[in-house]
Amino acid sequence: MKRLFVFLTVLAFAGTVTAYVTRPKMIDPATLAGITSDIALGKQVFIEGGCASCHSAPKAEGDERLKLGGGRAFPSGFGTFYAPNISPDTKTGIGSWSAIDLANAMHYGTSPDNTHYYPVFPYGSFNKASLKDIVSLYGYLMQLPAVQQQNRPHDVVFPYNIRATLGVWKMLFLSHDPVLKDPLPPEVRRGQYLVEGLGHCAECHTPRNFLGGLKRDRWLSGAPNPSGRGTIPNITPAKLEWDKVDIVAYFTTGLTPEFDSAGGEMAEVIENLSQLPKSDLMAIAAYLKAIPAVE
Repeated sequence: MKRLFVFLTVLAFAGTVTAYVTRPKMIDPATLAGITSDIALGKQVFIEGGCASCHSAPKAEGDERLKLGGGRAFPSGFGTFYAPNISPDTKTGIGSWSAIDLANAMHYGTSPDNTHYYPVFPYGSFNKASLKDIVSLYGYLMQLPAVQQQNRPHDVVFPYNIRATLGVWKMLFLSHDPVLKDPLPPEVRRGQYLVEGLGHCAECHTPRNFLGGLKRDRWLSGAPNPSGRGTIPNITPAKLEWDKVDIVAYFTTGLTPEFDSAGGEMAEVIENLSQLPKSDLMAIAAYLKAIPAVE
């Protein structure tokens, strides 16, 4: 009986420590003091992050892509996730959020009510975004059209539907560290910020382990398509043989040097990339040529 009591006491203590260590994290609001929103910058961050590609209605075009009511389905091995409403509607969207709420979501995957977000929202990449960019993105989002549309609950299987377990997932896999280490040329560093951060390219192009964590030792080496249709290509120098000019041309037109065209989800990525300054596209190309080749 005494041993059972000791065992239960140790178990309860371990559970308490685990719950404390894996609790949702938040940014100190004081870190945003003095940071002002730049709407023009926020628009560029919106494009770099591909926000419309997930949160607008399927097949939306033109100004309809600025209506961010959510609802798109994202199948995975853990269940199907549905993009939420991130329009400035105060009842069904994020209109009641503050800039710090968006920063907490993007840097730590923490909601305003202090719960964990699923990493289908790519905060593992967005946590590289600067606070200036996030505050500016917040300002831009708040002046977009408000859409009244309730969020659809995720269809996630047990035990992944227990959000508390995401704290352990974050402890294992959520990293703020860059993949490429300094010193880096300025152009490559800019490309790193876009690829590893806001562009969240690794979320599709890097394989994952059985818990959904990115295999950083196989960075951008290709992965199965979560939809079950084919694979996402290897874009390390081992397979991406195009030069920087070819890469930029692809980002701009969607055409490969062989005159094949981008399709599927990549067509939406091209739609976003083609709106970026050429200097940013060259920086992304420089980064892709600088990363380790992975066969």
